[in-house]
Amino acid sequence: MKTAQQIGHVALLLLISLVAARSASAQGDLQKVKHIIILMQENHSFDNYFGALAYAPGSPYHPGIFGCLPEDHSCVDGLSCLVDAIGDPHCFNSNLDSSGHLVFAFHDPRRCTIPDLNHSWFPVHQEANFLHPDDTLFNTRSDGFVRVNQATEQLNNLDDTMGFFTQADIPLYYNLAQNFAIDDRYFSPVLGPTFPNRSYFMAATSFGHLTTNEIFPPPGGYKPITGTIFDLLDKNNVSWADYFQDAPQGASFRLFGATGVDPHFLPLNVFLAQTAGTPGYGSLPEVAFVDPNFGLFGTQSENDEHPPTDIQRGQAYISQVLTAVRNGPYWQDSVVFITYDEHGGYYDHVAPPPARQGFSRTPDGISPGQCADLSNPPSSEQPGGGAECSVNPFSATDTSVIDAGLLCPEFAANPTGPYPVNCPSFDQYGFRVPFLAVSPFSKQHYVSHTVGDHTSLLAFIEKRFLTTTAQENGDAAVRQYLTKRDQHAFALEDMFDFNNSPSLNTPVGVALPPTNDCTPVTGPASTP
Repeated sequence: MKTAQQIGHVALLLLISLVAARSASAQGDLQKVKHIIILMQENHSFDNYFGALAYAPGSPYHPGIFGCLPEDHSCVDGLSCLVDAIGDPHCFNSNLDSSGHLVFAFHDPRRCTIPDLNHSWFPVHQEANFLHPDDTLFNTRSDGFVRVNQATEQLNNLDDTMGFFTQADIPLYYNLAQNFAIDDRYFSPVLGPTFPNRSYFMAATSFGHLTTNEIFPPPGGYKPITGTIFDLLDKNNVSWADYFQDAPQGASFRLFGATGVDPHFLPLNVFLAQTAGTPGYGSLPEVAFVDPNFGLFGTQSENDEHPPTDIQRGQAYISQVLTAVRNGPYWQDSVVFITYDEHGGYYDHVAPPPARQGFSRTPDGISPGQCADLSNPPSSEQPGGGAECSVNPFSATDTSVIDAGLLCPEFAANPTGPYPVNCPSFDQYGFRVPFLAVSPFSKQHYVSHTVGDHTSLLAFIEKRFLTTTAQENGDAAVRQYLTKRDQHAFALEDMFDFNNSPSLNTPVGVALPPTNDCTPVTGPASTP
């Protein structure tokens, strides 16, 4: 049973979120936005990329002391550091290693993390609370990053999990963060790996899934009971496309294979031509998902920033996309969001709060490891009856059912029965990830402290394109949504000034591919 102190802790976290929300507001009419463009890279925490943002030379921001006040939008809640005489930050955030020694957060100039860090369901809960991974909702300590990765991934004891990058390593991202708007309370949706988190981005739920081994769907794609954002856009005649390099992320939910390809999946070069206004390529759609090269065919062209890929490859790719938008005819009424699917095993000091979903344990009634969908109704709608929940094409030992049981032995004893009340569920966000809003509407040098996750992007899309106005409805504005998660998500409008377009003439900068690329020349594709 949870103690009154623990329950009070969660209540305090919720109160802080509500206070921040009240202080954060948009200026002007969201309807001025005609195009929403979303770029989601891979596997970096906020502290890993922007923990040193406040200490960068010439930064317009200052660090928070025990966090930032909601009204202070020049404050960044990053690492706690002192800067030496030559401008290098020395930080006090730390984790114990397996020998009981402290490992402090440090500037890691190695742009390629080799080997990868652990970011699976059970180990991520251990990263949040090493001794009590089943109690992260009430007691996240962020104390297991080093010990988990020393035991499972980083046997070389390089402790890359505690490393962070600086303006010297990712100058474009620091330039964007200093000149446009960022959010230092933007979390991944789930304490887990790529597929559950990207699923929340596209469907506002992972419908029970916990592992990326299940990212390749049954023929035709997964069919969540509550649908996907693609379904809502189609239903309301909102134009959209998913632009890809090796494979579209939307292929988890739509046809992409030898038997056919969904017409919304288009190569990246089409996006670049459309944003340039090139004749013969059509207009830029209202909603554009722009995907990196995920390295599915090896690391030769991978640019998603997933270890061991050189992060400056991803920076150059993002630069290419932003430059195309900034110099094209659509810039004046577009919003570009840049974020990351999950923390990738990198340290972050902020405890993920309870998820905003109406105080429900799940967004859709589907618990961890009890996957349900419309792949074969009615049996697939039952707990555990969904596609690829207990068996997947890539692993006999890493399935959602097994992963849920590792964290919750009570579940393992009865995987299709009532979900145990004391087991971790989908009611907590994952660790923070970088989040930038690049747009003529972006407030300049602005740090939002509004709590969000990937379903906030859905809420922004829904509020702009899927909301019936009060005049149309005759009563009150009604926003369409998929699950309780996007229904209750903040749309993060406080990052914008739609009246004055304060960043209309702000340049986006240019980043070139790395001069000395540290990406391994050969080797298998990365594991998202």
